Amino acid sequence: MAVILIIDDEKAIRKTLTEILSFEGYEIDEAENGEEGLKKFKAKTFDLVLCDIKMPKMDGLEFLQKAGEINADIPIILISGHGDIETAVEAVKKGAYDYISKPPDLNKLLITIRNAMDKSVLVTETKVLKRKVSRVQEMIGDSSPMKTIKETIEKVAPTDARILITGENGVGKELVARWIHEKSNRSKAPIVEVNCAAIPTELIESELFGHEKGSFTSAIKQRIGKFESANGGTLFLDEIGDMSLNAQAKVLRALQEGKITRVGADKDINVDVRVVAATNKDLLQEVEQKTFRLDLYHRLSVILIHVPSLNDRRDDIPMLVEQFLKDICADYGISPKTMDDASIQLLQDYNWTGNIRELRNVVERLVILSDKKIMPEDVKSYVLPK
Repeated sequence: MAVILIIDDEKAIRKTLTEILSFEGYEIDEAENGEEGLKKFKAKTFDLVLCDIKMPKMDGLEFLQKAGEINADIPIILISGHGDIETAVEAVKKGAYDYISKPPDLNKLLITIRNAMDKSVLVTETKVLKRKVSRVQEMIGDSSPMKTIKETIEKVAPTDARILITGENGVGKELVARWIHEKSNRSKAPIVEVNCAAIPTELIESELFGHEKGSFTSAIKQRIGKFESANGGTLFLDEIGDMSLNAQAKVLRALQEGKITRVGADKDINVDVRVVAATNKDLLQEVEQKTFRLDLYHRLSVILIHVPSLNDRRDDIPMLVEQFLKDICADYGISPKTMDDASIQLLQDYNWTGNIRELRNVVERLVILSDKKIMPEDVKSYVLPK
């Protein structure tokens, strides 16, 4: 249910608008002046604001300016008396969505509100999409392990050296791979990811190298593999410890010779690809168990980067939480929420078995279930085990 804040010093106007909009299914909150309205605007997330222009203590124009500094994405519709029309038009130029005259026309009021909310949804969706495609997420943290990783990336990214990234599930190995690509000379070409653990053994070769039409039962047309798709760029082989020995042999050949062969084809194809691999397994132990090729391990591990668990970099948790709060609130199109120091300390003391991925999920849960400021009781209720 959408929540609307009505700010007007005339009780009769507030009552009328509340009755009309409540009947239409909206949840309503009221304030009798701009000062009270701004306090509520700061404390609670609204989908839309109806605000009178002439009010004591703080008028509608001052409220418009201050509310825009807090969250410019929430549409504000001004309520204007006959003598306020010119002021209302000027306010629209300064960021108000629209204005309605007193006494409000029911049809115009409802249409204006509906259009404002539709536009607000589109603006939020557009911002989310732009954030997702515009650039790589920042590597957050100033702990000693993170400083070492960042320094290593700065040194090795401009080269074509193959890199093996190790670490537990959820620590951010993919993010490290993407930053290596972002800072490399191949950044204008694609980075192509293959999750070796998610692809069935019988399909991994086709996924990596492509296939010709009719090369097997379901091959109804020719397919380009990930090596070709990443030509000129970076191929990120995630969870490479789960790759079959047969596929490992073909990847080794591709790394040695810079050539691949599609399944069902005889012709070699030259590829120029930088390979970055990642695993949560001890590959040398896998070599001893004869499930991973030693020669491939040496080909992949020119540079080794180990990403520590979140429990080994607890000093980074405040920075991570701050960024996650900002990103998640932006994704949901709500005013930014904050977390007090005591709550953050509880998170720093927690045992993070799921690492960064678990922390982000926890912050998202707190954003959804908590009020404007996330308090220790929220963490105890929604995060800590009972």
